[in-house]
Amino acid sequence: MVMTPLLRRFAPHSVALVATLASSVSTMAQGPAQLQDPKAAVGSASGTDGAARLAASVARMSEASTPRPAPRTVRPFTDLSLSARGLRDSILVSVARTAVGTRYVRGGQSFEGGFDCSGLVRYVMAALHVPVPRTAAQQAATGLALQRDTTRLRPGDLLTFGHSPRSVTHIGIYLGNGRYVHASSVAGQVIESPIDRPRSPLIKPWRGSRRILSDAGADSGRKGDS
Repeated sequence: MVMTPLLRRFAPHSVALVATLASSVSTMAQGPAQLQDPKAAVGSASGTDGAARLAASVARMSEASTPRPAPRTVRPFTDLSLSARGLRDSILVSVARTAVGTRYVRGGQSFEGGFDCSGLVRYVMAALHVPVPRTAAQQAATGLALQRDTTRLRPGDLLTFGHSPRSVTHIGIYLGNGRYVHASSVAGQVIESPIDRPRSPLIKPWRGSRRILSDAGADSGRKGDS
């Protein structure tokens, strides 16, 4: 009982040292044992067992007092946090809106050389290090097809347009709140428009949507554009 505080003090550092001290104390308490004396042999064995039990108890106490790291939740690599997604969307919208007013040039892919619709998409996505094909028809076959529902769209989704459901000849980038940016040959420049703008013979109907960013959500499908 006199040694208990001392043993607790040394427990976190060396269980082996505590066992050695306990064994020595037990031997001193028993006195010099004679090998020929059966009682001395039993006493020695009892001291050894006591030291072993003490060492085991100290080991358990030390293990129980050791702090354990909290478990980490494993998340898919493509799953962005809300803050990271918000930052990415802000960058995308800013880059896309910066191009508004740039002149329309067929085959253009830069501010200096102008933009066509697919060239604008390629330029904006390059700012996020997302590669896309060159033409509107090729871009319309990239990523995941979404339902034509504005409540399911997210900034960066591509909107496809064409006079025929199977022929995409124009493409734009969704910005949120029912609006998108696109390089319009009719307007002669990059403009921002509402999806539900009035029909006109000069305006190609909205045919579908594509999600090409990596964190496609559960609202996307693979049934093709509607």
